[in-house]
Amino acid sequence: MRLLIWLFLPFLAACNTPGHVFRGIDPVRVSIGKSTFDVRVDGTYAQAIRINPEWAPRFEAVAPRGAMAMQKVSGCKVARLWGDQAVMLARLDCGAGVPPLLPGRAYECELEHIHGGYGDLICLPRL
Repeated sequence: MRLLIWLFLPFLAACNTPGHVFRGIDPVRVSIGKSTFDVRVDGTYAQAIRINPEWAPRFEAVAPRGAMAMQKVSGCKVARLWGDQAVMLARLDCGAGVPPLLPGRAYECELEHIHGGYGDLICLPRL
């Protein structure tokens, strides 16, 4: 039994490993609602990896929070989103958006005033 644990330990350590396109990019940690993501941006693509445990999350419930995290970090709109409840990828539509968050910092974000599918995302650095 101990042998099995040692065989699977390397796989468990890789649960928060980014895809090959995003390797070498420092993540920005963003919490939105009850989800926390490590977000990496490379040009017009972004990846959000949910790093907190949630009981039986569905993609439909987690996806809006993941998209908001990617939008906040990149300063761009999410044009297309795919993936699952743990790892999401997005194609970004970048315009003159808001300035991106800084890599290496952790942020606490809250969604305010949702109307017609839109809302304000207010993020402050964690102390």
